[in-house]
Amino acid sequence: MSELALQLDDVSSGYGSAVVLGGVTLSLARGEATAVLGKNGMGKTTLLRTIMGYLRPSDGRIHVLGTDASALDPHRIARLGVSYAAQEHAVFTELSIEDNLRLALRSDKGFAERLEDIAPLFPVLVKRLRQRAGTLSGGEQKMLLVARALMARPSLMLLDEITEGLQPSVIEVIATALRWERERRGTAMLLVEQHVPFALDVADRYVVLKQGDIVDEGECRNDGARDAIFHYLRV
Repeated sequence: MSELALQLDDVSSGYGSAVVLGGVTLSLARGEATAVLGKNGMGKTTLLRTIMGYLRPSDGRIHVLGTDASALDPHRIARLGVSYAAQEHAVFTELSIEDNLRLALRSDKGFAERLEDIAPLFPVLVKRLRQRAGTLSGGEQKMLLVARALMARPSLMLLDEITEGLQPSVIEVIATALRWERERRGTAMLLVEQHVPFALDVADRYVVLKQGDIVDEGECRNDGARDAIFHYLRV
């Protein structure tokens, strides 16, 4: 387990009696990025919520950074070294940009150093630290989510539809930040996405989820990866 950032063994999960994930097996090496693609309603967000402990697996085991996390609460999983950028309601809109970023650290120690580290990636945020997060545009809020995740210096990042509804220029800012994080810190990433070009650009591998099952997987750099993914997104 020590060489893996994430290991799911035959994991099933859902809501009440409704099974959404039907026995998913997936591994993610330390430093690797994998994109999870699929149409809406196929279980992608459920997968991340189960890994993060918001949902308990009804079957199977989940190991996160060498620890059996199958029954851990979200805050304990976060302390293993996991950052989770959720799809909705993840920015504290009444707090300032600075206060949102401070939430990534368990204390104020090291905040200035880490802020300086990410400043070249998100200058638009760093210049407006006192601004209330709720007044930011949708794209700026997504940048804040990623910036906050990077401030924690995680070993594993979970990102849920981080590019949804964004302009190409903002998508490129986020892609650059994620590539930087991987190159500098070797952070493993699991990205739930529908933006295929972004996913293929940032990730090493992809899996396609359909009705709670992995129906295809491969290397992002392989010829035919894009066509294979779009085949499942169309049908």
